[in-house]
Amino acid sequence: MRRAALSAALALALAAAPAAAVTPRTSLVAIEQQVMCVTCGIPLQEADSPAAQQEKAYIQHLVSAGDSVSKIKAKLVAQYGDAVLALPPDRGFNVAFYLVPIAAVLLALVIVALLLPRWRRNRRASPAPGSAEPLSATDSARLDADLARFER
Repeated sequence: MRRAALSAALALALAAAPAAAVTPRTSLVAIEQQVMCVTCGIPLQEADSPAAQQEKAYIQHLVSAGDSVSKIKAKLVAQYGDAVLALPPDRGFNVAFYLVPIAAVLLALVIVALLLPRWRRNRRASPAPGSAEPLSATDSARLDADLARFER
């Protein structure tokens, strides 16, 4: 009984420990994929200019200090501006960067949904190949005469 109570108390203590207190460690490689070289305008992981090396050293210093990804990105924005982020921040006019593709896809779906019934109706209304009306006697005679002329 004493052992069960001790196990229950230990489980309760572990469950009560705040999970948010443990922040996962980040690395230079993880940050490099999310930021740009401010002078080259290319992803930092691909840049090799002196400015990119300086930026990488600054990020490595922040990683060594134990900063989280969000803190590092905030410090990079404070030092270099929004141009350092690979994706623009989701505020202000930059929201259009995220909303325009979604709106374009939704608009395309609406257009297809509106036109699809019309396309299907037109397809049903058109005669199937090989099911044409029979020729009249005069048309049949004219066709036979034309074919005979080409066979000579």
